[in-house]
Amino acid sequence: MTLLLTPRLRLEPLDDHHFDGLHALNRDPVVMRFITGRPDTPDDTRLMIERVKVRWAEFGYSWWAFVSRDSGQLLGSGCIQHLNRDPDGPLETGWRLRQDAWGQGYASEAARHMVGWAFATLQPERVCAVCQPENHDSAAVMQRLGMSFTGLGRWYDMDCARYDITAEQWLHGDARVRYAAEA
Repeated sequence: MTLLLTPRLRLEPLDDHHFDGLHALNRDPVVMRFITGRPDTPDDTRLMIERVKVRWAEFGYSWWAFVSRDSGQLLGSGCIQHLNRDPDGPLETGWRLRQDAWGQGYASEAARHMVGWAFATLQPERVCAVCQPENHDSAAVMQRLGMSFTGLGRWYDMDCARYDITAEQWLHGDARVRYAAEA
């Protein structure tokens, strides 16, 4: 499984040992407002970890824990996965952060590395991201990545705005980074 290193974060494949930090993140109703609309129960978080472990084994990518390189604390999580969990769908990136980590650039930093890894390793034609139209902060991260709004649709049982970036746009864009990965 792939570990990604950013200047401030270790992106570790989500696993059972991340349960406490992930559940603290996922049970926060403010964090989950635009994701599921409700805080997770402990069982919800356990099921997420189990799904993620299966996807890592099946696809070689899924959700990472964003762990601070300074403190060792889980600050958030993010993914490369198939949009709407459909294996025939395009690759999607997404993220969530603890409230005390908002506004510090962690989402952009992690997303740049996840998307960079996806284009370099999986070589898709495009990567997309979705958010509820009211989630202006996530939309701003998508735009910082060089993604463009492509329309509204229904994914994950929610009305969402979709943003895309092609491999060609990534190659020539400002958000492109060289990432450090360990196998």
